[in-house]
Formats: sequence, structure tokens, C-alpha cells
Amino acid sequence: MEKEMVVVLDFGGQYNQLIARRVRECNVYCEVHPYYISLDKIRQMQPKGIIFTGGPNSVYGENAAACEKEIFELGIPILGICYGAQIMAHLLGGKVTTAPVSEYGKTEVEINTQASLFRDVSETTICWMSHTDYIAEAPEGFQVTAHTPVCPVAGMDCPEKGLYAVQFHPEVMHTVEGMKMLRNFVMNICDCRGDWKMDSFVETTINAIREKVGNGKVLCALSGGVDSSVAAVLLAKAVGKQLTCVFVDHGLLRKNEGDEVESVFGPEGAYDLNFIRVNVQERFYQRLAGVTEPEQKRKIIGEEFIRVFEEEAKKIGAVDFLVQGTIYPDVIESGLGKSATIKSHHNVGGLPDCVDFKEIIEPLRMLFKDEVRKAGLELGIPEYLVYRQPFPGPGLGIRIIGEVTEEKVHIVQEADYIYREEIAKAGADKGLGQYFAALTNMRSVGVMGDERTYDYAVALRAVCTSDFMTADCAEIPWEVLSKVANRIVNEVKGVNRVLYDCTSKPPGTIEFE
Repeated sequence: MEKEMVVVLDFGGQYNQLIARRVRECNVYCEVHPYYISLDKIRQMQPKGIIFTGGPNSVYGENAAACEKEIFELGIPILGICYGAQIMAHLLGGKVTTAPVSEYGKTEVEINTQASLFRDVSETTICWMSHTDYIAEAPEGFQVTAHTPVCPVAGMDCPEKGLYAVQFHPEVMHTVEGMKMLRNFVMNICDCRGDWKMDSFVETTINAIREKVGNGKVLCALSGGVDSSVAAVLLAKAVGKQLTCVFVDHGLLRKNEGDEVESVFGPEGAYDLNFIRVNVQERFYQRLAGVTEPEQKRKIIGEEFIRVFEEEAKKIGAVDFLVQGTIYPDVIESGLGKSATIKSHHNVGGLPDCVDFKEIIEPLRMLFKDEVRKAGLELGIPEYLVYRQPFPGPGLGIRIIGEVTEEKVHIVQEADYIYREEIAKAGADKGLGQYFAALTNMRSVGVMGDERTYDYAVALRAVCTSDFMTADCAEIPWEVLSKVANRIVNEVKGVNRVLYDCTSKPPGTIEFE
């Protein structure tokens, strides 16, 4: 049986891989390719459907990203999203212009429920808009299938040619019935069977790694987090003892975390890995001394990571490949490709220009966090490891606002430990995507034991998310927050105030820096 595929053509939007991930949720294999891919290559792939992504440009501007018009004659169903809808309208003779009123965020959209893309969708539904241009007139042969009070063509289609378009983003969670729409396109319009599973990804990736590495030696940057753990086991399945896992204890880990990682992956652990623990806490503290700018901190941590790995590689001798647990949100936020830079991740945008390895392997690069967890379960990794609380590579360095010092690290370690302990005791961790304590650089006056204090404020963060591209602030019960705050103020020296962060993503990020 041939593998079904849907191809996403990337016009530079933030959500290109998120669209692919939604298609894979329909159990249909999906790949992302640049918008300028040749028609011959598309024909060779024989996709069941094509999806155009959003993008930052105007279709009538000098920097407009445009595919070949002949793509509409391939006889393959096409769904245009946001900019993808506008480029479809523009190339086929419709009118795209600057909208008199821009639309951003959650918007009520009126739907023609008779349209095949909107089967079983409510007549009025909440969708996520993000546009300054709009389709003023649909091309000839198209019917308008959705609109808002200020957007006359929020949806259009031409079923005879298999062409469909929406101005909003069905792939994001804020579009309430977006998965229904995408499922309608993939399963009903493209007529896909939906028989692709995550085990296919695992098997294909192991075989590809084995072929790439050959007889080479591999060094894996193991942090002990979900992503690097899955990457390590994936590589171990592929190349066995050719792999050495190096765990760098940089002094920016959560309380007791270094010992916990070693207990899982070290000599007494469950995995037959070559494991090396490198204790370089003072080295990182010295490099970060006096540094307050977030991007600079990330890049310092990223570069120092690589230098430690290079040093360990030389001790091992002739290491060809470096493996990292990079996942897709890291890539997007680091501004690689055509997306805007939000922050550099130590294993993506934080890498130094010169890296002393033949090649960097990132087997999870196109996956989201929940997909990584599915891959982990397919690899036989225990659930308690797969669903472990996420922790960024730069560690507490990006949960300490301002200069990083050993004293501040101790403060945030203790506060974070109390927070996580009380959340778990209360059973409030169910459904949380991530939760942690961060140390602000704000000091304020307090009163403790009838004496004046002037100490730091700790900020607590908890979010609900599945893909880590968007996230909502979690509603932690007040009695839990109150107990956490009291314990932190009483037990952690140097803290006299506790705050709770109520910001969603966007506009905020999950981490503080």
C-alpha cells in the first residue's frame, strides 16, 4: 500500500509546521516544502492534497512570494490559508487589497455550512484572524463560503477545480472548529484513508540515521529533558554503542536534577548507553558574570555547551556527528527560515558560527512536543520519562531575569522545587503543559518578623498547551497558590514577594527570556 501524503507549501508563516502537525493528527503523512518547489517535484511526490500557508508579505508587493500558476491545473485539491488564500485569489483573477479594518485574534465568522470544507461546522464560529490585507473580490468561478462584518471573503471555494481558501487560521487552537475544517479537507475532499501512524516516523527515522551515520561515532547532547531523552534513545536504537551521551551539568538545572538524570541514563540506569557526566558549574557562572541581556545569555550558554561537547568528543576521539533534541517550536522561535526571531534557542539560533563536527543531527526537528512524546512511547520509553515536565536547554539561566549568579540559582531552585511539590500534592498538575518558578530582577520592601526587608520577587508560571506554539494561562486553585507563596516566602532566603503570571502565548512566551 503506497503512503498517502499531503504537501504544505511554506510562504513564510509562523504556523507552517503546525499545519503539517494537524494533518498528521488525521493520521496522514505530511511534509513541508518551500513555495517555489517545482511542479515536477510535486508531481513526483503524488500528494493527495496541497495546503498553502500564511506569510508576512502582500501579494501585490515587491517581495511577494508566489507559486507557479499552473499548480492550480494539477488536479490536486488545494487549501489556501491566510496569505495562501490571498495568493490563490490574486493569481486566479480575484482582487486583494489593504483591508479598511485589520483583524487580529478571535473573530466571529459566518459560515456557509453547505460548503464541503465546513461540513458539521457551526453557522457562526470563532476563528483566529491575523491579516491586514484581504480578498475584496473572489475570482470568477468561486463562491464565497464565509465572511465577517469587515472581511467579505473569509472563505471561498471552487469545488469543480478542487480549490478552497480561508482567510483565518484553522490550524491554531483558538479556531474552535479548525480541526473539523482541516479534517474535512484531508479526509473528505482529498479522500485520504488516514492510515499513517507515529511508528512509521520512528521506523523511517531510525533507518535514515543508520544510513547517514554508517560507521561513524555520534555524540548526543543529553540534558535529561523529554526532547533530548527521546533523541538519545532513537539514536541508541539506530547505532548502538557508536553513540556516546554527554550530560553537561552547567549549574543551571533544577534542584537535584543532575543526580536524577544520571540515575536514569547512567551506568545504573535502564539504558545501555555510553554516558558521561561533565560538572562545569563554575565555568558557566564565570562566563555569565555581569551579563543581563537575554539573547546574549542564551548565546553564551549555547556556545559553551558546544565547546564542552567538542572537548569531550576529542577525549573520545574522531566523533563525526553531534545529536540534539531540537523540536519545531525551537526552530520557529529562533527565526530560522523565513519566520521572525523571537528568541535564540541554545541548540538552534544560539549555536556558534564554527562547530567542530561533521554534521549536526536533529531527528525531532520537525515535531511538536506532544508528537515527541508519542515517538517516545513508540520507542518504549516509560511514561514517567516521556511526560516529564519540560525544561529548556539554557536551564535556569532564562528563568533568572538579569545577571545569573550562584546565589540566584539557589533561590530559584528552591522556589521552583516548592512550587512543583505543592502542585503535585494537590493533583493540580493534570492538564498543565508547563509550570515553574522564575526569579525577577525586581526587589521590593517587605516586613518579616517586625523587620524591614528588601528582597527579590519570585514569579510563578503555569500554562495549558499541547503544541507549545500557543498556550493559555492555567487557572491554579487559589488555595494552592496561597500555600506555595507562603512556603516560598518563609523557606527561601532572599524572597519576600510571590507573583503569578497570567499572560497567554501570544503575546508572551512560555519562558521568561
